Amino acid sequence: MSKIVEQHIACDDCGSSDAKCVYEDGHSYCFSCLTYTPPERNTLSDLENYSFEYLSSRGIIREAMQKYDVKTRIAADGKPKDMGFPYPNGSYKIRTLDKKGFYTQGDIAKAGLFGRNKFAASSHKTVTITEGELDALSLWQTVRTPVVSVHSASSAGTDAGLDRSWLNSFEKIILAFDGDEAGRQAASKVAKLFDYNKVYMVSFPGGARKDANDYVAAGEDGELAAIWTNARRYLPQSIVSSFSEFDKIIRETPRQGVPYPFPTLNYMTYGIRTGESVLITAQEGIGKTEVMHAIEHQLLKETDDPIGAIFLEEPKRRHLQAIAGIHLQLPVHLPDSGVDHEQTLKAVQEVVRVDERLHIYSHFGSDDPDVILDTIRFLVSARGCRYILLDHLTMVVSGARGSDERTSLDYLSTRLEMMVKELDFALIVVSHVNDDGLTRGSRNISKIADIRIDLSRDVESPDPVVRRTTHLMISKNRFCGRTGPAGELLFDPVTYTLSEFIEPDNDNWNPHVQAKAA
Repeated sequence: MSKIVEQHIACDDCGSSDAKCVYEDGHSYCFSCLTYTPPERNTLSDLENYSFEYLSSRGIIREAMQKYDVKTRIAADGKPKDMGFPYPNGSYKIRTLDKKGFYTQGDIAKAGLFGRNKFAASSHKTVTITEGELDALSLWQTVRTPVVSVHSASSAGTDAGLDRSWLNSFEKIILAFDGDEAGRQAASKVAKLFDYNKVYMVSFPGGARKDANDYVAAGEDGELAAIWTNARRYLPQSIVSSFSEFDKIIRETPRQGVPYPFPTLNYMTYGIRTGESVLITAQEGIGKTEVMHAIEHQLLKETDDPIGAIFLEEPKRRHLQAIAGIHLQLPVHLPDSGVDHEQTLKAVQEVVRVDERLHIYSHFGSDDPDVILDTIRFLVSARGCRYILLDHLTMVVSGARGSDERTSLDYLSTRLEMMVKELDFALIVVSHVNDDGLTRGSRNISKIADIRIDLSRDVESPDPVVRRTTHLMISKNRFCGRTGPAGELLFDPVTYTLSEFIEPDNDNWNPHVQAKAA
């Protein structure tokens, strides 16, 4: 083997930061994902002195090779050189046959799932996802239902996420990943993309039979079919019982809470944490949306995390203007603000900073809670959002009436809380309350929240300062138990922003002292 000229460098195929080596003859190899990249002159497109055939291999029949358009490149001396697996976007993953290894052509990182273009969406009740292309061919020839493959275990979540809508069109999603730790980790990442009720898992024993192709290569197609048929509903690991597991959990570095933009509220809650839900309640017209805008702006400024914004009664244009307005401290949405479109866009760019970070959801009038649940799961699992803002909950089921509305809101609020814990993101959600202070439509909304913040404002007061002052009250706080008054927010009509109100005659005001006294 030629000498190494570069080592411990990043691998574009699997994302490893130090597993790739480059050799003096131009080829490279990643010791994490086993991807072999030959010298530039040695590519599948080099047709001279080679032929291409649908060649049976490792128990896979020619019909399966034709189904997935997998061809083997054969040299003039009749020796097979490599096997090409075409992806839907025109890229290739190529398996070398003289020595085990892989290299790619094209943008494989954005290719999605191998074999996806061979099956129409919802063309069958079941779709199966494997960890390798040969495994996909092996399972297809065995069960004759749609089977696709991820590029590698390390890219499984991304690959499946790119084709999530297509996968979600099937009633049942079966994961047939390798029976090793990497396979289990990959299965966990893919499973999080979907409602667990439709995800099933094939259990390979590992050892000599760790994947589908191992069975086909050994002539055990019947055993493979039985294992696939007996796939069981996927269940995430939820029970721990050993001291080593306890130790690992205790040593996990806790994710620090992101501070609220209001000092007293921040003191009483220790900030916004993932894995928790925050319920903001008020009667109509109090200013809940403005508070949500302020929190969203704070999250965008204080973190680098992707954020999902679901504001069901607010047009996207108005939403972006609100973010720009807080940044510029001007009412951007008003015609006499003096801020043009270019200035508004620049302000949004300064706050958001990078593309594909702020995800604004458009509501299409569905009364099905599962639409919002699936949207949030997608934003968190496929887009990496760590914070979701939902304004407001009852709008999700706006077409329901009476007991149907209560049932839908009970279901929605319960599933949201379960998802918050399962996927470890922060949910900040708004709900209207009635004259008695109860969450409208369902009392369950307030029962499941980790923190409840109630807003109130005297909108009819003759005093303009009183009319513009919003009172915060924490009525529930599972994290630290601090409840009671949590500050007063004064709305400035000139800057169109909220800030914590400080009594002008109290020069020694301190949010910590005020909160403790309350």
